Amino acid sequence: MEADRKSQNSGPDSPEVPYWHVRTDKNGVSRQDCCRMSDFAFASISSGAAPSWIDRLTDPARRVVVLVLPAGWVGEWREFPEPQWIVPLSGRWFVETMDGTRVEMGPGELSFGNDQNTRPDHRGRRGHRSGTVGDEPAVLMLVQVERGPDSGRPCLPG
Repeated sequence: MEADRKSQNSGPDSPEVPYWHVRTDKNGVSRQDCCRMSDFAFASISSGAAPSWIDRLTDPARRVVVLVLPAGWVGEWREFPEPQWIVPLSGRWFVETMDGTRVEMGPGELSFGNDQNTRPDHRGRRGHRSGTVGDEPAVLMLVQVERGPDSGRPCLPG
């Protein structure tokens, strides 16, 4: 079965989907890395459905939360409460990590927030800060997942 999956997802037509990974490195500093999902198989999602590219992520979802961040909203430095996928539905938002990286995202872009267990820097900042960009609210869907402590490596394993 695994060999079949690997043969189905190799080739020039297999997609790659970018996402940002907010993580804690081995020194307790939050960082962001641009990563790509690439473990897709061309298959039917259900009986009778035409085949499409599918990557079934292995972390079970714990809950789904929808946030509406008002225009001008900025949340101060904190860690994500638990590992979570952030999916912007409308508007734009930013996330800034302790290493100074600031990434702005809108609909069609993804981020995986996993910056638990950071260590305060010399200014007392931990984790990340985020906020809206522009003059409209940002609507975000959070998919919180069950995941053990992260190794601090950039990009998630399949």
